[in-house]
Amino acid sequence: MKLTREIKTAILVIAAILLFIWGYSFLKGRDLFNSYTTLYVEYDSVEGLSPSAAVTINGLVIGKIEQISINPSNGRLLVEMHIKTDFPISKKSSATIYEPGFIGGKQIAIEPDFSDKSVVKQGDKLIGNVRLGMTESLSKKLVPLQDKIEKLLVNADKLLTGVNTVLDKNTQQDLKKSFANLSKTLEQFHQASSGVNSLIAENKTQISGMVSNFNKVSNNFSKISDSINKADLGKTVKSLNTTLAKVNGIMAGLEAGDGSMGKLLKDEAFYNNLSNTSKELELLLQDVRLYPTRYVNVSLFGKKNKPYKGPNDTISKAKK
Repeated sequence: MKLTREIKTAILVIAAILLFIWGYSFLKGRDLFNSYTTLYVEYDSVEGLSPSAAVTINGLVIGKIEQISINPSNGRLLVEMHIKTDFPISKKSSATIYEPGFIGGKQIAIEPDFSDKSVVKQGDKLIGNVRLGMTESLSKKLVPLQDKIEKLLVNADKLLTGVNTVLDKNTQQDLKKSFANLSKTLEQFHQASSGVNSLIAENKTQISGMVSNFNKVSNNFSKISDSINKADLGKTVKSLNTTLAKVNGIMAGLEAGDGSMGKLLKDEAFYNNLSNTSKELELLLQDVRLYPTRYVNVSLFGKKNKPYKGPNDTISKAKK
Protein backbone atom coordinates (compact mmCIF):
# COMPACT_ATOMS: atom_id res chain seq x y z
CA MET A 1 0.00 0.00 0.00
CA LYS A 2 1.42 3.23 -1.11
CA LEU A 3 1.12 6.28 1.12
CA THR A 4 -0.16 9.30 -0.59
CA ARG A 5 1.50 12.60 -0.40
CA GLU A 6 -1.24 13.93 1.87
CA ILE A 7 -0.76 11.11 4.38
CA LYS A 8 2.97 11.63 4.45
CA THR A 9 2.44 15.34 4.97
CA ALA A 10 -0.01 14.69 7.85
CA ILE A 11 2.38 12.25 9.51
CA LEU A 12 5.22 14.73 9.20
CA VAL A 13 3.10 17.56 10.71
CA ILE A 14 1.97 15.35 13.61
CA ALA A 15 5.55 14.28 14.29
CA ALA A 16 6.69 17.89 14.21
CA ILE A 17 3.93 18.88 16.62
CA LEU A 18 4.86 16.06 19.01
CA LEU A 19 8.52 16.95 18.75
CA PHE A 20 7.72 20.58 19.47
CA ILE A 21 5.64 19.63 22.53
CA TRP A 22 8.38 17.36 23.82
CA GLY A 23 11.07 20.02 23.24
CA TYR A 24 8.99 22.67 24.95
CA SER A 25 8.40 20.40 27.92
CA PHE A 26 12.07 19.46 28.01
CA LEU A 27 13.10 23.10 28.04
CA LYS A 28 10.72 23.69 30.97
CA GLY A 29 12.29 20.74 32.80
CA ARG A 30 9.41 18.37 32.22
CA ASP A 31 10.04 14.90 30.92
CA LEU A 32 6.97 13.50 29.17
CA PHE A 33 8.30 9.95 29.22
CA ASN A 34 8.84 9.79 32.97
CA SER A 35 6.17 9.58 35.69
CA TYR A 36 6.23 12.11 38.57
CA THR A 37 4.48 12.32 41.90
CA THR A 38 2.67 15.62 42.24
CA LEU A 39 2.70 17.13 45.73
CA TYR A 40 1.41 20.44 47.05
CA VAL A 41 2.42 22.78 49.84
CA GLU A 42 1.06 26.15 50.98
CA TYR A 43 3.05 29.21 52.18
CA ASP A 44 2.19 32.69 53.37
CA SER A 45 5.03 34.10 51.31
CA VAL A 46 7.32 32.60 48.65
CA GLU A 47 9.46 35.66 47.98
CA GLY A 48 12.44 34.65 45.88
CA LEU A 49 10.96 31.24 44.94
CA SER A 50 10.21 30.76 41.25
CA PRO A 51 8.86 27.91 39.07
CA SER A 52 11.42 25.36 37.91
CA ALA A 53 13.30 25.78 41.19
CA ALA A 54 14.80 22.56 42.51
CA VAL A 55 13.27 20.34 45.19
CA THR A 56 15.90 18.52 47.27
CA ILE A 57 16.36 16.02 50.08
CA ASN A 58 19.63 16.54 51.99
CA GLY A 59 20.96 18.51 49.02
CA LEU A 60 20.00 15.87 46.41
CA VAL A 61 17.69 17.16 43.66
CA ILE A 62 14.62 14.92 43.40
CA GLY A 63 12.23 17.20 41.54
CA LYS A 64 11.22 20.72 40.66
CA ILE A 65 8.50 23.27 41.21
CA GLU A 66 5.87 23.09 38.48
CA GLN A 67 3.88 26.20 39.24
CA ILE A 68 2.91 28.68 41.98
CA SER A 69 -0.66 29.87 42.32
CA ILE A 70 -2.90 31.61 44.85
CA ASN A 71 -5.39 29.49 46.74
CA PRO A 72 -8.71 31.36 46.39
CA SER A 73 -10.12 29.82 49.58
CA ASN A 74 -7.57 31.30 52.02
CA GLY A 75 -5.36 33.59 49.94
CA ARG A 76 -2.21 31.56 50.60
CA LEU A 77 0.28 30.60 47.91
CA LEU A 78 -0.06 27.06 46.60
CA VAL A 79 3.12 25.49 45.26
CA GLU A 80 2.89 22.46 42.97
CA MET A 81 5.92 20.14 42.99
CA HIS A 82 6.79 17.21 40.74
CA ILE A 83 8.82 14.64 42.65
CA LYS A 84 10.55 11.57 41.29
CA THR A 85 12.38 9.42 43.82
CA ASP A 86 12.31 5.93 45.23
CA PHE A 87 12.89 7.35 48.73
CA PRO A 88 9.71 6.97 50.80
CA ILE A 89 8.45 10.40 51.85
CA SER A 90 6.06 10.35 54.81
CA LYS A 91 2.92 12.43 54.93
CA LYS A 92 4.18 14.37 57.98
CA SER A 93 7.30 15.47 56.17
CA SER A 94 7.80 19.24 55.82
CA ALA A 95 8.75 21.26 52.74
CA THR A 96 11.04 24.13 53.80
CA ILE A 97 11.94 27.07 51.61
CA TYR A 98 15.64 27.87 51.99
CA GLU A 99 18.39 29.82 50.28
CA PRO A 100 21.42 27.71 49.31
CA GLY A 101 23.69 30.72 48.72
CA PHE A 102 23.95 34.41 47.99
CA ILE A 103 23.75 34.08 44.22
CA GLY A 104 21.32 31.22 43.57
CA GLY A 105 17.61 31.55 44.07
CA LYS A 106 15.55 29.85 46.71
CA GLN A 107 14.72 26.16 46.69
CA ILE A 108 12.52 23.74 48.62
CA ALA A 109 14.07 21.12 50.88
CA ILE A 110 11.91 18.19 51.96
CA GLU A 111 12.65 17.20 55.56
CA PRO A 112 11.34 13.65 56.14
CA ASP A 113 9.62 12.62 59.35
CA PHE A 114 10.83 9.07 59.96
CA SER A 115 8.39 8.51 62.83
CA ASP A 116 5.53 8.47 60.32
CA LYS A 117 5.38 5.32 58.22
CA SER A 118 2.61 6.44 55.85
CA VAL A 119 3.99 7.34 52.39
CA VAL A 120 2.67 10.27 50.38
CA LYS A 121 0.47 9.67 47.35
CA GLN A 122 -0.35 11.63 44.26
CA GLY A 123 -1.84 15.05 45.16
CA ASP A 124 -1.01 15.00 48.92
CA LYS A 125 -0.10 18.17 50.81
CA LEU A 126 3.03 18.62 52.89
CA ILE A 127 3.66 20.95 55.80
CA GLY A 128 5.24 24.24 54.70
CA ASN A 129 8.09 25.99 56.54
CA VAL A 130 10.41 28.89 55.74
CA ARG A 131 14.05 29.02 56.79
CA LEU A 132 15.70 32.40 56.69
CA GLY A 133 18.58 32.62 54.28
CA MET A 134 21.91 34.19 54.96
CA THR A 135 20.89 37.45 53.30
CA GLU A 136 17.58 37.73 55.14
CA SER A 137 19.12 36.74 58.46
CA LEU A 138 21.89 39.29 57.99
CA SER A 139 19.39 41.98 56.99
CA LYS A 140 17.24 41.28 60.07
CA LYS A 141 20.30 41.60 62.28
CA LEU A 142 21.46 44.74 60.51
CA VAL A 143 18.12 46.56 60.90
CA PRO A 144 18.31 46.90 64.74
CA LEU A 145 22.02 47.61 64.42
CA GLN A 146 21.22 50.40 61.98
CA ASP A 147 18.70 51.86 64.43
CA LYS A 148 21.28 51.78 67.21
CA ILE A 149 23.89 53.43 64.98
CA GLU A 150 21.42 56.16 64.05
CA LYS A 151 20.63 56.80 67.74
CA LEU A 152 24.35 56.79 68.50
CA LEU A 153 24.99 59.32 65.75
CA VAL A 154 22.20 61.55 67.08
CA ASN A 155 23.66 61.39 70.60
CA ALA A 156 27.15 62.05 69.22
CA ASP A 157 25.84 65.06 67.34
CA LYS A 158 24.22 66.38 70.54
CA LEU A 159 27.44 65.76 72.45
CA LEU A 160 29.54 67.60 69.87
CA THR A 161 27.04 70.45 69.89
CA GLY A 162 27.28 70.65 73.68
CA VAL A 163 31.07 70.55 73.52
CA ASN A 164 31.13 73.32 70.93
CA THR A 165 28.79 75.36 73.12
CA VAL A 166 31.00 74.87 76.19
CA LEU A 167 34.27 75.43 74.37
CA ASP A 168 33.73 79.05 73.47
CA LYS A 169 36.57 81.52 72.96
CA ASN A 170 36.94 82.31 76.67
CA THR A 171 37.06 78.63 77.58
CA GLN A 172 39.62 77.95 74.88
CA GLN A 173 41.80 80.75 76.20
CA ASP A 174 41.45 79.41 79.75
CA LEU A 175 42.46 75.95 78.54
CA LYS A 176 45.50 77.41 76.80
CA LYS A 177 46.49 79.21 80.00
CA SER A 178 45.97 76.00 81.99
CA PHE A 179 48.19 74.03 79.64
CA ALA A 180 50.81 76.80 79.80
CA ASN A 181 50.75 76.72 83.63
CA LEU A 182 50.96 72.95 83.56
CA SER A 183 54.01 73.18 81.32
CA LYS A 184 55.65 75.65 83.72
CA THR A 185 54.85 73.37 86.67
CA LEU A 186 56.42 70.40 84.91
CA GLU A 187 59.49 72.49 84.12
CA GLN A 188 59.79 73.54 87.78
CA PHE A 189 59.36 69.97 88.86
CA HIS A 190 62.14 68.99 86.48
CA GLN A 191 64.39 71.66 87.97
CA ALA A 192 63.54 70.51 91.49
CA SER A 193 64.32 66.91 90.61
CA SER A 194 67.63 68.03 89.10
CA GLY A 195 68.44 69.89 92.34
CA VAL A 196 67.60 66.81 94.39
CA ASN A 197 69.82 64.67 92.19
CA SER A 198 72.73 67.12 92.56
CA LEU A 199 72.18 67.30 96.34
CA ILE A 200 72.27 63.52 96.56
CA ALA A 201 75.42 63.44 94.45
CA GLU A 202 77.14 66.03 96.68
CA ASN A 203 76.20 64.28 99.92
CA LYS A 204 76.74 60.79 98.68
CA THR A 205 79.53 60.15 101.20
CA GLN A 206 77.40 61.33 104.14
CA ILE A 207 74.44 59.29 102.96
CA SER A 208 76.68 56.23 102.72
CA GLY A 209 77.90 56.93 106.28
CA MET A 210 74.33 57.24 107.53
CA VAL A 211 73.46 53.95 105.88
CA SER A 212 76.53 52.33 107.48
CA ASN A 213 75.57 53.72 110.90
CA PHE A 214 72.06 52.43 110.44
CA ASN A 215 73.44 49.01 109.59
CA LYS A 216 75.59 49.10 112.75
CA VAL A 217 72.59 50.12 114.86
CA SER A 218 70.53 47.32 113.37
CA ASN A 219 73.36 44.84 114.07
CA ASN A 220 73.62 46.08 117.68
CA PHE A 221 69.88 45.80 118.08
CA SER A 222 70.10 42.26 116.73
CA LYS A 223 72.80 41.43 119.29
CA ILE A 224 70.70 42.96 122.09
CA SER A 225 67.71 40.91 121.02
CA ASP A 226 69.90 37.78 121.00
CA SER A 227 71.13 38.62 124.51
CA ILE A 228 67.56 39.11 125.69
CA ASN A 229 66.63 35.76 124.21
CA LYS A 230 69.59 34.09 125.95
CA ALA A 231 68.76 35.76 129.29
CA ASP A 232 65.82 33.42 129.68
CA LEU A 233 63.16 36.00 130.49
CA GLY A 234 60.78 33.18 131.29
CA LYS A 235 62.62 32.28 134.49
CA THR A 236 62.91 35.95 135.48
CA VAL A 237 59.20 36.51 134.97
CA LYS A 238 58.47 33.31 136.89
CA SER A 239 60.65 34.48 139.84
CA LEU A 240 58.97 37.86 139.76
CA ASN A 241 55.57 36.20 139.85
CA THR A 242 56.67 34.12 142.87
CA THR A 243 57.92 37.25 144.69
CA LEU A 244 54.70 39.08 143.95
CA ALA A 245 52.72 36.11 145.25
CA LYS A 246 54.67 36.23 148.53
CA VAL A 247 54.15 39.99 148.80
CA ASN A 248 50.45 39.42 148.21
CA GLY A 249 50.49 36.83 151.02
CA ILE A 250 52.18 39.27 153.40
CA MET A 251 49.70 42.00 152.52
CA ALA A 252 46.84 39.57 153.02
CA GLY A 253 48.23 38.65 156.48
CA LEU A 254 48.53 42.30 157.42
CA GLU A 255 45.03 42.92 156.19
CA ALA A 256 43.76 39.96 158.27
CA GLY A 257 45.61 41.18 161.42
CA ASP A 258 48.09 38.29 161.67
CA GLY A 259 51.43 38.89 163.48
CA SER A 260 52.63 41.93 165.36
CA MET A 261 52.41 44.21 162.38
CA GLY A 262 48.91 42.98 161.64
CA LYS A 263 47.81 43.48 165.22
CA LEU A 264 49.43 46.90 165.22
CA LEU A 265 47.36 47.78 162.17
CA LYS A 266 44.11 46.08 163.25
CA ASP A 267 44.20 45.70 167.11
CA GLU A 268 43.48 49.12 168.69
CA ALA A 269 44.23 47.91 172.28
CA PHE A 270 47.65 46.65 171.25
CA TYR A 271 48.30 49.99 169.61
CA ASN A 272 47.21 51.90 172.74
CA ASN A 273 49.39 49.74 175.03
CA LEU A 274 52.35 50.25 172.78
CA SER A 275 51.69 53.98 172.73
CA ASN A 276 51.39 54.16 176.56
CA THR A 277 54.58 52.15 176.96
CA SER A 278 56.47 54.52 174.70
CA LYS A 279 55.18 57.48 176.73
CA GLU A 280 56.23 55.86 180.02
CA LEU A 281 59.68 55.17 178.61
CA GLU A 282 59.90 58.78 177.52
CA LEU A 283 59.02 59.98 181.05
CA LEU A 284 61.59 57.63 182.59
CA LEU A 285 64.33 58.86 180.31
CA GLN A 286 63.40 62.47 181.03
CA ASP A 287 63.46 61.87 184.80
CA VAL A 288 66.84 60.17 184.56
CA ARG A 289 68.11 63.15 182.58
CA LEU A 290 66.80 65.67 185.11
CA TYR A 291 67.61 63.82 188.30
CA PRO A 292 70.35 61.34 187.68
CA THR A 293 71.30 61.23 191.42
CA ARG A 294 68.07 59.41 192.12
CA TYR A 295 69.18 56.44 190.12
CA VAL A 296 72.98 56.64 190.44
CA ASN A 297 74.33 57.65 193.91
CA VAL A 298 78.07 57.78 194.22
CA SER A 299 79.37 59.14 197.56
CA LEU A 300 82.99 59.35 198.41
CA PHE A 301 82.39 60.42 202.01
CA GLY A 302 79.47 58.19 202.90
CA LYS A 303 76.60 60.60 202.48
CA LYS A 304 73.10 59.32 203.01
CA ASN A 305 70.68 58.89 200.14
CA LYS A 306 68.23 61.71 199.60
CA PRO A 307 64.54 60.86 199.78
CA TYR A 308 62.73 60.35 196.39
CA LYS A 309 60.70 63.22 194.97
CA GLY A 310 58.24 62.83 192.15
CA PRO A 311 58.69 64.51 188.80
CA ASN A 312 57.88 68.14 188.48
CA ASP A 313 55.17 69.73 186.38
CA THR A 314 57.27 69.41 183.25
CA ILE A 315 57.23 65.67 183.59
CA SER A 316 53.52 65.66 184.38
CA LYS A 317 52.85 67.73 181.36
CA ALA A 318 54.92 65.33 179.39
CA LYS A 319 52.60 62.50 180.54
CA LYS A 320 49.70 64.42 179.28
